[in-house]
Amino acid sequence: MAGLLGLARRHLICAAPALFLRSSSAATGLRVGTFRSDVTPETGEPLIWTMPLKVVLDPLWAKGLVLEQGRRRLVLCAMDWCGLGGAAFRRLQSALAAAAGVAAGDVVLHTVHQHAAPYVEGDAYRLLEELPDPPLMYSDRGLQRLSARLAAGVREALKSMQPLDAIGVSQARVERVASSRRVWDQGKLVVRYSTSGKDPYHAALPEGYIDPWLKTITFAARGRPLARLHFYATHPQTFCCDGRASADFVGRAREDFEREEGVFQAYFTGCAGNVTVGKYNDGSEQARSELAERLHAALKASAAATAFQPIRVVQWKTMPIQLPARQPEKPIQAGASPEARYRAACGVAYARRKKPLTVTAVDLGVARILHLPGEPLLEFQQYAQQLNPQRFTAVAGYGDIAPGYICPDKALAEGGYEPSASHLAAGAEGLLKRAIAQLLGS
Repeated sequence: MAGLLGLARRHLICAAPALFLRSSSAATGLRVGTFRSDVTPETGEPLIWTMPLKVVLDPLWAKGLVLEQGRRRLVLCAMDWCGLGGAAFRRLQSALAAAAGVAAGDVVLHTVHQHAAPYVEGDAYRLLEELPDPPLMYSDRGLQRLSARLAAGVREALKSMQPLDAIGVSQARVERVASSRRVWDQGKLVVRYSTSGKDPYHAALPEGYIDPWLKTITFAARGRPLARLHFYATHPQTFCCDGRASADFVGRAREDFEREEGVFQAYFTGCAGNVTVGKYNDGSEQARSELAERLHAALKASAAATAFQPIRVVQWKTMPIQLPARQPEKPIQAGASPEARYRAACGVAYARRKKPLTVTAVDLGVARILHLPGEPLLEFQQYAQQLNPQRFTAVAGYGDIAPGYICPDKALAEGGYEPSASHLAAGAEGLLKRAIAQLLGS
């Protein structure tokens, strides 16, 4: 394993294909372009698991930017889907890379993780296709169209690149949105799901272990903001699995603020594996609107607190990592429900997986961005930020979703929902933390 963890490579701008980019001290020639691609599925395509889309409440978007200096480019893309894993993740990542003229390692692809959106694990699909009666899966034609839309978005961004000379950082406290899904009451672990607020007992429990801060990184030129990236750790889920597609309350807050401010806004979900809105959400439209309003207030407050500094360094590093798989407890049963077969196939697919996952760190001088695979619990975000508390570090989970929940070993021993839905064995915590420490350094 040490060999894999040591495979992170560096190279200067003038060198060949890159997992690492370093700017000149004055960041001469640095440019940025933004893109927005419609990733709303067509009626009949599956949303999370196997539920077919019936109605679109609001569009799903892939929003991102291209950073460029000389011949080097980095693509950052946040997509309003629940998850992308395995072959499906690599397919869309490759489409973005080809459009930008870069290697796949120069593309960070993130899913915001709304549960009113598709969850496509390509390696699990390959197993399901072998069944005599496979469940509903996202069509190849649909994925092909999606790839084309993403590529077109990147190509449009390349046509409208703008000079970049400053980076801004800021944060704001988010009030009454996030709450822990793992709450201890009288020595007993209580699981508080995303809609548990309808139960007075769950609503009365404390928020528990959360990160209340929304972090914002702003790209600017000549004192004018060009794009903002926001990072916050909570499940962006107020409802699920009923055939309605939506970017949920986080999409509403993001788009409302973009219209209000007139600046491009993208949103990344942090390490939210054990964080939901369950204390404050009863599944009603009123609760969803109130959550959107409170998140919108935090977006606005963070933007108002932005402090700019000149760009002095831009670099990124990508590290391959193998996280240990546990043997699936349930084989794929042909007679089980469509959702059960899909879930089982995800576990089997990860147990058979040979390709490593990747962890990416982007250093913007005044700010760092860490991108993690799977669905990490909040402990990994806190670990990354505590490595050097003096540095501004924004963290996003939900890259390649294939491993499912990434839990600390302590949580695996405690039990609860997240360990039961993870495809990983004990020991993943130490390996991922080691990779984070090597990438972030000092």
